Amino acid sequence: MKVIEKYLEDLKGKVCVITGGGGLIGTAIAVEMARLGMKVAIVDYKQERCDACAEELSNKVGKQVTCIVANVLDKDMLVEGKAHINRHLGKIDILINCAGGNAPEGTTEAEFLTTENIGQLENSFFGMKIEGFRSVLDLNIMGTVLPTLVFAGDMIGRGGVILNISSMSAFRPLTKVPAYSAAKASINNFTQWLAVHLAQVNVRVNAIAPGFVLTSQNEYLLINKDTNEYTPRAKKIINHTPMGRFGDLDVILGGVIYLVSGMSKFVTGVVLPVDGGFGIYSGV
Repeated sequence: MKVIEKYLEDLKGKVCVITGGGGLIGTAIAVEMARLGMKVAIVDYKQERCDACAEELSNKVGKQVTCIVANVLDKDMLVEGKAHINRHLGKIDILINCAGGNAPEGTTEAEFLTTENIGQLENSFFGMKIEGFRSVLDLNIMGTVLPTLVFAGDMIGRGGVILNISSMSAFRPLTKVPAYSAAKASINNFTQWLAVHLAQVNVRVNAIAPGFVLTSQNEYLLINKDTNEYTPRAKKIINHTPMGRFGDLDVILGGVIYLVSGMSKFVTGVVLPVDGGFGIYSGV
């Protein structure tokens, strides 16, 4: 058996938990993990999102998924969900912390504060509600820490893999999203800290940092529906991406498979950019 085939074969039967499993990226990961023969459990805060993910797995892979309706910020719900997973699937081998995202309350309307718009502070950082900023921080960083505290306990003494979802905005903060950028930078730091902390008990901790991926959810922001051409924002992104194109979900899945499998068995504490070179380009 070839080396890569062996590592993929080793994934069969592993118990994989995916938080935010009802989202676009979470569902795509769940489908791929099921295709690789894993026993998949998704955790999501909405029953209908869990149901949609379960239906997609059934249609595409012909397999069932264990669905846990739980808020990643509610430890009691997560503990209850873990007990259910342990009863029905066994001990957890892989945790993918996919829950996260941004919110309008944690963004600024203005890209820059200038002498021209200084009279409109409500559109700048100074007009943001601290509650909105905090909610984005909580969802992303605490929504990664709490599930890790609960689900990764199964890995101690057995080994396992934790994979967090970061963002290129953690490396080079995008305008308008201060809370999201700060939260994802925190995930990078937490990933590195935890990787060191767990290295000697055979638990690897890494993260993947997607760049700009064109999906059905953000297409309206990037493609003009009347002309089918890139919007001004999309052109700015493409002009700053050396590969000159957007990514798709497949490129994220490739990174996920590498980091959860034995192909990366000597890799820990890494935040893998999947961005077409966006993060290394100075614009010149």
